[in-house]
Amino acid sequence: MRRGKLLVPALFAVVGIACGPGQAVITAELEVPDPDNEGQTVVRPVSGLEVRLYPFDRDVVFDSLTAAAETPEPAIPDSLLQARARVAELQGQWQTARNEWQTLRDNLQRISGELEGLSRGEARYVALYNEFRDMEGRVGSAERRSEAAFSAFDQLQRSIIERSEQVRIMRDNWADDAFADVATIFDARLDASGRDILYDTTDAAGVATFDVPAGEWWVYARHELPFDELYWNVSIMVEGSEPATLLLERANAVLRPNL
Repeated sequence: MRRGKLLVPALFAVVGIACGPGQAVITAELEVPDPDNEGQTVVRPVSGLEVRLYPFDRDVVFDSLTAAAETPEPAIPDSLLQARARVAELQGQWQTARNEWQTLRDNLQRISGELEGLSRGEARYVALYNEFRDMEGRVGSAERRSEAAFSAFDQLQRSIIERSEQVRIMRDNWADDAFADVATIFDARLDASGRDILYDTTDAAGVATFDVPAGEWWVYARHELPFDELYWNVSIMVEGSEPATLLLERANAVLRPNL
């Protein structure tokens, strides 16, 4: 039973949007590579993100159970973390090489199309033909670099899959024992607060809106990346008639390995 992936049936049996005098508006946005400008980023909304509002700090519960566990939580070996970071680096190198090859290939196809409409005796044809020959060699070199970059990425990724799975199973088994009482504790916290856990999913604009009783809430969400995940557990105070707003972004997320 993992802390970040806990699915307790009792928590979802009666949850929903509660009626109350306040409103919480949660927006999720992330910087991602700009597809139109290599090396630059652009801010995009995160749609389809499940967002939960807790009337208590769930991390405090998990931290207490972790501290009371009979054995320490199994750590992820540094060697595995370093290997995973290297895989992400190699993937980036492969994607860069692949983009370069695709750009050169597109230029080659463009030149080929222009040549088809020209006579071989024209000066323009000769110039384009020489450019085509040069571009053809560059495309071949770029393709070989792309294939080599993919091979390095793929080989290392395959080599750590089994190690990652072994560590994941070990940590899951530990969590099953350490967090065995978490559902009971959560139910007690809910009874004491007189409130429910609320949940919603962000829309196309990356927004989730909750009508909630006034008071302090903790906004919980997780967003998976290729090798890691962004984890949010951020408090928000809802009071008065004005909506309380919170932006979920990289700056207020915890980056955690995603085994």
